[in-house]
Amino acid sequence: MKLGVFIGLILTCCFATELQAQKVFKNIKKHSTAKNTLWGYWGYNRSVYSKSDITFRGRGYDFTLKGSRASDNPSKKFSEYVDLAKITVPQFNARVGYYYKDHYSISLGYDHMKYLFNDANDVLIDGYVNPGIDSTWSGIYQDARTVTNRKNFHYENSNGLNYIRFELTRSDKFYQSKNKWVALVSNFSLGTGCVLTISDFNFAGKFDRYVASISGYGFSGHVSLRLEFFRHFFIQPELSGGRINLSKVHLRKDDDSAVASHKFWYGQRNITAGFLLYLKPQSGCQDCPVW
Repeated sequence: MKLGVFIGLILTCCFATELQAQKVFKNIKKHSTAKNTLWGYWGYNRSVYSKSDITFRGRGYDFTLKGSRASDNPSKKFSEYVDLAKITVPQFNARVGYYYKDHYSISLGYDHMKYLFNDANDVLIDGYVNPGIDSTWSGIYQDARTVTNRKNFHYENSNGLNYIRFELTRSDKFYQSKNKWVALVSNFSLGTGCVLTISDFNFAGKFDRYVASISGYGFSGHVSLRLEFFRHFFIQPELSGGRINLSKVHLRKDDDSAVASHKFWYGQRNITAGFLLYLKPQSGCQDCPVW
């Protein structure tokens, strides 16, 4: 075979391959709810909590505060929401997920909530505090009414009530603009996971701060609306609710016997911003990733 003919065949094959490759890439369809789509988000939340009966146990005391109320603690400084060095100070949500099949994704995330026992809490106290433990509360009680004072009693998970959970989500796209730059997707999710508490406890003249422990578990349901832009970015408001069971919240750094336990319902609303990455679009592109 002459050299010129051989070169011509090579060029023809390369040109044909390039045209085919262009055709394949041109036909790639990126579906945000399709298998092999990776997504993630970051955002902030507000939360509410039901009343609960909180039991406190330690050396010389074992009592329950029935009908306890608690609130969240949102950051009031705008800089803490935009300063990268401080963005974990507010109540935040972070999550990464993957569509393992069309419409269904699994994800792992972190809901950083804050739980503060209300000051001037009107509760019933049941149990005992041995003499000499606390000058205010020493005694034996049977559903006695009391109003708490933050100066001598306080409990909170302000650093915080951290719900670390797996989530299964069903997603459905119900609107997409003609140019495909804007889309709306509904999400319905179920989640469960462990709860990491970082607690402050003021009682019996001693105030311990930042005591961390894996304290229990939760289960929850979630509904959200994903507003997508340019196929790769989204804003997502979400409503969540569920049950938290804290069976052993450590309260003292030097006393493992000092613990709190309670169960409560929670509700949460949040707003997040996120991304979509198409690791293997449905296209015939075989294993080539498209970002």
